[in-house]
Amino acid sequence: MEPSSHKTSGKSFEGVVVKSAMKDTVTVVVERYVKHPKYKKYMRQSKKFLVHDPGNIAQVGDKVMIRETRPLSKRKRFVIVK
Repeated sequence: MEPSSHKTSGKSFEGVVVKSAMKDTVTVVVERYVKHPKYKKYMRQSKKFLVHDPGNIAQVGDKVMIRETRPLSKRKRFVIVK
């Protein structure tokens, strides 16, 4: 038996780039539908993530897939996969 050298990959989300003004960083908004516990109505919730974008490839409006990674800065914990 050989020890596993890497962990399983973290969380993955699909979102839209809303800001790309920083160097090697974009802001991605991820929306999801959540059922309200009391009223049983589905609501749309969104959350913004700072995502590492090496080479500044992503533009505003692009749909991207992001994956969790090690902390890259104070608020950056995700990297663009596709």
